[in-house]
Amino acid sequence: MPTSPCDTGPEPHDAAGGDPFDLAVVGAGPAGLAATVEAARLGLRVALFDAGDRPGGQYHRHPAPALGALRPEALHHDWRAFARRTATLDGFVRSGRVTYRPGCHVWTVVPEGPAWRLHAVATADDTAVTVRARAVLLATGSYERQLPFPGWTLPGVVAAGGAQAMLKSGLVLPGRRVVVAGSGPLLLAVAGSLATAGARVPVVVEAGTYLGYAKFAPDVLRNPAKLAEGATHGGTLLRHGVRVLTRHAVVEAHGTDRVEAVTVARLDPDWRPVPGTGRRVPCDAVAVGHGLVPQLELATALGCATRTSADGTSALVLDTDQTTSVPGIWAAGEPGGVGGARLAVLEGELAAESVARSLLGVGPPGVRNARGPTAARRHRDRLRGFAEAMGAVHRPGVGWTDWLREDTEICRCEEVPVARVVEAVDTLGARDARTVKLFTRAGMGWCQGRTCGPAVAALAGTPEGAPDRRPLSCPVPLRHLAELPAPPSRN
Repeated sequence: MPTSPCDTGPEPHDAAGGDPFDLAVVGAGPAGLAATVEAARLGLRVALFDAGDRPGGQYHRHPAPALGALRPEALHHDWRAFARRTATLDGFVRSGRVTYRPGCHVWTVVPEGPAWRLHAVATADDTAVTVRARAVLLATGSYERQLPFPGWTLPGVVAAGGAQAMLKSGLVLPGRRVVVAGSGPLLLAVAGSLATAGARVPVVVEAGTYLGYAKFAPDVLRNPAKLAEGATHGGTLLRHGVRVLTRHAVVEAHGTDRVEAVTVARLDPDWRPVPGTGRRVPCDAVAVGHGLVPQLELATALGCATRTSADGTSALVLDTDQTTSVPGIWAAGEPGGVGGARLAVLEGELAAESVARSLLGVGPPGVRNARGPTAARRHRDRLRGFAEAMGAVHRPGVGWTDWLREDTEICRCEEVPVARVVEAVDTLGARDARTVKLFTRAGMGWCQGRTCGPAVAALAGTPEGAPDRRPLSCPVPLRHLAELPAPPSRN
């Protein structure tokens, strides 16, 4: 596949003064890749943007070529299907049907007549990239939800997905003895991958309980593949002697120059640590995560309606054709609610077919789902139902903040401790995360609140899922803003 913004097919149509693309896809993960390939197959001209250097997103990470990995597929699920899609994408790029822009981060989407203009910045050299398209599909993925605890800033404490990324892209382990902790099915996959790669995983610490799935038996039974996947992860952990503790959490990490041990405590149903239940577990690394948060900055800036998912996060309101509340804007994958790669692929294909029907007319050649309910839609709905059940089972309880101390850093970028956030709420009158940010700078760092946002919202007493509208989705050089055309005069 092309690996740089300079070797990606023909120049954008509008850059040469011609017509806009039919479709611009933001994100080349499972949803965006599937949507691009399907849209191009249906005859649409597509521009594909992705912040990564190669397609696959966070799910299908590639080892660096210099590492000489002989079997990169060994660390991935559904690699063959992914390889087929990337090969097909490569063919569409060579034919000119798709213009692929890796290493480009779209920072805003604005209406321009009947079309949309996307502004992006190339991460390699900060150059500006701009295209127009008649329709936009947002497949921006998600990022990990982190709930702080004392010692979480020690070297050796990494995100659960980050540990998996280190293994997939760098072929390295975060440590030799790794405690995996947090909540959600990702923990089982991470623990299995680490153990298979040679790490000792003494325990998986799950804050929720898998018994919670019993409340959603119909959704679970309608997805036998999910049951099989869970059984596979369980078998891997069993072979490697990994113990799973439910209703427990890592409430403190210990060490000087790096993590040396963690304290694990039992939780009550609201996730409050039960006094006297703490136990110390030696380790040299901790992989921790509490699920995923949909990445919605572009969508909320456009005014797309959101809903609160079962896991407490914000997700886009989508209809059966994957369209948002803003005409001309579609979405697929995690922006509509975290549901996994297979759901993302299915939604990407359905969204591409919906765009084709919208732009080319009802039932263009090749569209499989143009008439009423289909097997694909029913499959999508089953997977989405399971995703909602999964979110409800692993949603953080309100009592998790009880394991924090006054000196625990909430915002690592700006080094803001719990005490300053509490002061902003109790003394200065802050009633939401945005006001806390103005008083304390929590959320003003490089991650723009993606890491500390859930914790700040919890301490401020505001819903975590409240969408955050911002005009820019990532840092942008000021010269790019200065080069934007002036808005039309109202006179």
